[in-house]
Amino acid sequence: MFGRLGAPEIILILVVIILLFGAKKLPDMARSLGKSARILKSEAKAMKDENKSSTTPTDPPNNDEPSQRTIQAAPGDVTSSRPVSEPTDTTKR
Repeated sequence: MFGRLGAPEIILILVVIILLFGAKKLPDMARSLGKSARILKSEAKAMKDENKSSTTPTDPPNNDEPSQRTIQAAPGDVTSSRPVSEPTDTTKR
């Protein structure tokens, strides 16, 4: 259907992107996309680890205190860490 993309086609695509979004906004958009990808990756890993730990029998969780975990955008990036409360049955989503 589509042939292989050569250098002229890639250059044309880049020129169109720069014209549409502007050269000043592109680094910010790339940075934002990178942060989103890191957050998605860490959340997927946390869910996978949570599923592994839920298959092994453990003590029942104490429902008196809401559980908290920290989502970290990048390893060692303390400024973007924030505690997150897990939703409970009484919390409306």
